[in-house]
Amino acid sequence: METSRRLNAPVVRRHASRYRQPMEVQIFGTKKNADARKAVRFFSERGWKTHFVDLAERAPSPGELRRFKEKFGVGALIDRESRRFKELGLAAAPPGEDRWVERLLAEPLLFRQPLVRSQNRLTVGLAEAEWKDWAGK
Repeated sequence: METSRRLNAPVVRRHASRYRQPMEVQIFGTKKNADARKAVRFFSERGWKTHFVDLAERAPSPGELRRFKEKFGVGALIDRESRRFKELGLAAAPPGEDRWVERLLAEPLLFRQPLVRSQNRLTVGLAEAEWKDWAGK
């Protein structure tokens, strides 16, 4: 082991990857949704810092929604099998494409879950294979 000349203390060489900032992920879902819980567990087990946004309490911001809409299209964001979709009778007379954004912001339980964002990477629904690519494993 090398020693420092000034303090005669050992020089510790640290591996750079150990001190990288932990990855952060934002997960939109509900506490009752199994896929949203799986997403939280997936990232937590890998040491990622998770920010869970409960859609039962608040909707994504218009800017967050825009990111997902631009990448996947509004149709991919809608859970047509959800209880809320059926309660609102949207299968019989769904709103036009333009009205969906307003509807999703007003009724966040219509979102397909989980919506996951890490930096510029986005997924809709359970996407463990893609998340593993993000983690480099």
